Amino acid sequence: MNRNNIILIVIAGLIAILFFVGCGSYNGLVSKDENVKQAFGNVQAAYQRRADLIPGLIRTVQEAAKNERGILEAVTKARAGIVDAKKDIENATTPQQIEAANQKINSALTIAVEAYPQVRSTEAFLSFQGSLTETENIIYTKRGDYNLAVKELNVAVRKFPGNIFAGMFGFKVKDEFKAKEGSENAPNYDNLWDKGKN
Repeated sequence: MNRNNIILIVIAGLIAILFFVGCGSYNGLVSKDENVKQAFGNVQAAYQRRADLIPGLIRTVQEAAKNERGILEAVTKARAGIVDAKKDIENATTPQQIEAANQKINSALTIAVEAYPQVRSTEAFLSFQGSLTETENIIYTKRGDYNLAVKELNVAVRKFPGNIFAGMFGFKVKDEFKAKEGSENAPNYDNLWDKGKN
């Protein structure tokens, strides 16, 4: 084997090695880039969940509060019925009048006993808070997943020799989610609540 053939074999081997390393780097970068896209889609879905959820929850709570007012009015009337029935008993002169007054008390008690377990606005408010907390936790988790995927891509894009192939194939460093100024404060849903009342 002459020297020229050895040089050609060495050059061909180096080209083959670069080709396989390049393919591996490219495929790894594609996988990481797709992970970033998927993670970002999950973040968008979580924010969409919040956007869809909160107005519906507010309407549910408002309706439950209206319902509770109606129930409390019924219970108040039932109490008034008991007061009236007591007067009827005091003024009764026959057993039938006493029995009629007793029926008023029984009816009022039935309304009161049935109505109180049906009061749901407190549960609706608790459900609202729970759903809101769950949604915020989902968003927090999805943003963290996205930042992790971005970190993996950015490391691959910046490390040698991946940075050479990333530059050749057009892969760039991506931005992570960063906390906005003032984001340490909890969201204020008062305006959203007021809009829901209209």
